[in-house]
Amino acid sequence: MPLTPRERQEQWELSYLAPWAAKAALSRGREKPEPPDPVRTAFQRDRDRILHSKAFRRLKHKTQVFIDPEEDHYRTRLTHTLEVAQIARTIARALRLNEDLTEAIALAHDLGHPPFGHAGEEALDAAYREFVPDAGFRHYEQSLRVVELLEYRTDFVPEDNTENPDGTPKQPGLNLTWEVKDGIARHSKGKADLNQETDLPTTLEGKVVRIADRVAYINHDIDDAIRAKVITYADLPQDIMKTLGRSYSQRIARMVEDVVLTSCDRPDVTMSAAMSECVDRLKDFMFERVYWNAARGNEDLRKAQHVIRALFHLYMEQPELMKGETHLRECSPAERAQNVCDFIAGMTDRYAVSRFVAHFVPKPIRRDGMPTS
Repeated sequence: MPLTPRERQEQWELSYLAPWAAKAALSRGREKPEPPDPVRTAFQRDRDRILHSKAFRRLKHKTQVFIDPEEDHYRTRLTHTLEVAQIARTIARALRLNEDLTEAIALAHDLGHPPFGHAGEEALDAAYREFVPDAGFRHYEQSLRVVELLEYRTDFVPEDNTENPDGTPKQPGLNLTWEVKDGIARHSKGKADLNQETDLPTTLEGKVVRIADRVAYINHDIDDAIRAKVITYADLPQDIMKTLGRSYSQRIARMVEDVVLTSCDRPDVTMSAAMSECVDRLKDFMFERVYWNAARGNEDLRKAQHVIRALFHLYMEQPELMKGETHLRECSPAERAQNVCDFIAGMTDRYAVSRFVAHFVPKPIRRDGMPTS
């Protein structure tokens, strides 16, 4: 009996990929077992489920750093995700690691990001802690929550044909493989230096995404910050610029090359000490001059934080305004706060603003005395 396309791909992975690469045929599997697909490997199916999810589509209207710019060339959370995926796949291919697993992790790593970028994450964390002090919001935990609970598979049809009001089946979660979920949960570095990180991903593919995320955001955020006139090229550490190159593409190419040469034929993925120092200094510069300045010194970002805080308090008081879910009034404050957090974290920038306007801005009265719609 001839092999299926999936079986041929699995055999190719076992014979070609590096000994320490993840292989789809050897995956730890899914929480709910499923029959194998005849064409796609387990990691390819995960990638497709993520790509077709509503949470992924919403990334196009979520801020990366700069809120609702007039110009079309600034990054959004979606374009950031695509840049991470491309950088990560380049590294994975060069190191003979599993590209499909790498891509799946990269595409899902920021699904839990709230609206309004870093400022939005700060505001949502603070609002959540007002009601549940020992909880708080972390986007990487929310990304895992999205794929495990908040999203629904588009290929799943329940036996009793029961559906939610929007037509989605009632079974929650994308039922992704263990390796993809591990990479999502452990991709974030915060402000930590690359050589001081803890709780690293179990797979090398997860480590690739972790590094690619920083390579992508540092470089494209520099590009956007210069475009926005928040900084100039002369403000950047010039010794690092001489080492890495003046252009965005030169810097990325130099960093990727360093990761590949440092990690080649080794059961680890890392940068050289010299390159790690350059990347860490650029990261510190961006947090000091761009991220914190943008979050605390920009009037629009302060307004965005106010939107999130106001919506959080409103929905805690009137949870039925979220999605008509009157049952949340019977929940404990902690459970209600979790539901509010999920709802706001899933919003795009423009939807959050529209909800704020609907709830807090008075509607003008028409000549016939009726409020406008």
